[in-house]
Amino acid sequence: MKNQFLLSISALLTIGFATSCEQPAPQPMSGEAYSAQIQKIIEEKNEKIEGFYASGMIDSAAVHFADNSIQFMPNQPAVIGVENYKAAWKQNIQFGTWEFDLNTQEVKASGDLATEYGKYTMIFTPNENSPIPAMEDKGNYMVLWEKMDGDWKVVWDAPVTELPLPGQTPDSTMVE
Repeated sequence: MKNQFLLSISALLTIGFATSCEQPAPQPMSGEAYSAQIQKIIEEKNEKIEGFYASGMIDSAAVHFADNSIQFMPNQPAVIGVENYKAAWKQNIQFGTWEFDLNTQEVKASGDLATEYGKYTMIFTPNENSPIPAMEDKGNYMVLWEKMDGDWKVVWDAPVTELPLPGQTPDSTMVE
């Protein structure tokens, strides 16, 4: 009887100890709350990236891009890979100042992937040696982000201008 009592106490203590060591419930990896959390992270990164472009700090901006990133720029071939991204943008900043205003509209996140939809404005101010004229652009963008080694990185970046092509009137681009 004494042994049975000791076994019962031991079992209860073991169960009590085991349940006290339970891990906290994992954070949800999808849904509105998760997407809102990731949107805040992306907005903070976008603010830094805007500053890096304006200051001509392309290597610092590139830290936020995956090694295999693809940037789909209007009216030109895609820029594939972070090294090509850095080379293309280092060439662009030689000709003047690039100012971006990125405004995240919505983020849909699930696990280690997030899609950002936003609106942008861009102002290019040429220097005296620039073959590129002054210009302004505005439009929408989609960015695919992926969490890599604990940090969110741009995988695909696709801006889409709202401005009509030269010689096109805004109404001629509408499909009914």
